[in-house]
Amino acid sequence: MPDAPKKTPASSIRKAGLSSVVIPFYNEENLIQKMLPVFQESCKKLGVDRFEIIAVDDGSRDGTINSLHEQAKNIPQLKIISFNRNFGKEAAIHAGLEHCTGDIAFVMDSDGQHPVSLMPEMLDLWEKGADVVAACKADRGNESFLSRSFANGFYAIFKFLTKIEVKNMSDYVLLDRAVVDQYTALNERRRFFRGMIAWMGFKTSKVYFDIPPRVQGSSSWSRFKLFRFALNAISGFTSTPLHLISLLAFLYAIGAVIIGSLTLFQKLTGTGVTGFTTVNILVLTTGALIMFGLGQIGIYLEQIFEELKQRPSYLINHSKSKLK
Repeated sequence: MPDAPKKTPASSIRKAGLSSVVIPFYNEENLIQKMLPVFQESCKKLGVDRFEIIAVDDGSRDGTINSLHEQAKNIPQLKIISFNRNFGKEAAIHAGLEHCTGDIAFVMDSDGQHPVSLMPEMLDLWEKGADVVAACKADRGNESFLSRSFANGFYAIFKFLTKIEVKNMSDYVLLDRAVVDQYTALNERRRFFRGMIAWMGFKTSKVYFDIPPRVQGSSSWSRFKLFRFALNAISGFTSTPLHLISLLAFLYAIGAVIIGSLTLFQKLTGTGVTGFTTVNILVLTTGALIMFGLGQIGIYLEQIFEELKQRPSYLINHSKSKLK
């Protein structure tokens, strides 16, 4: 059941003159012919005056861009953004939102795992006053035990460290124009879309869906990419891990004082046990803490380095794009 806002008087129900749909594509050549007509038909059924579909080719290495231009011949509402190279899904979403002109913007995946059947329900919640309508996963589909465990662990750690709830949220959302404008005004290069939308604090409603299987193909997200993405998401929202290093160092100092005092007492009373067990434990613990601390500092230094370079989060190949 959707988490709906309070009833809104009929006179204050919002209506969208233009609806935008932002869809990132990466090596989806074989999906385009099947999925784009589905997106077009779903937009027509929304009952909005006009709509636009913004397809963002994230530097695909197959024939994705050619397939998009082929579909544009039959879908006049289709706009195409082509990147010079692969910048990642977050950059693709950012580019699509920067170039959309609708009163509302849907963001959804191209692989059919975000059901278009939810779009009317999401639009209805927006019309009743929600600024953000987030489609959340009722279950995680056919994911492996390892993938589920990793996802649940990430959600738990992220909420604990940032106090922001993103559990089971997806990138499938409807955003009001005000949300789009404020999101695109943020200057961060490394983005965590669903986290930033939750952090912004706009009035949010939720709908829930069961994840259908992909229309075809497999996800391009490896476990390494997901792990790196999780680290960037956490370090981009909180400095708590840096403070944890100080806390661990403080606790270690207390432990060192206690062990040192016991060792000195045993030495003075002649009850000291020969051997290097205590020394080895101290050395190993110290080394582990130092490496952990350096790793955390390295992650944050990388974030600072990327932000200070002030490079754009994406570059558009205008010769392959179609923005009008």
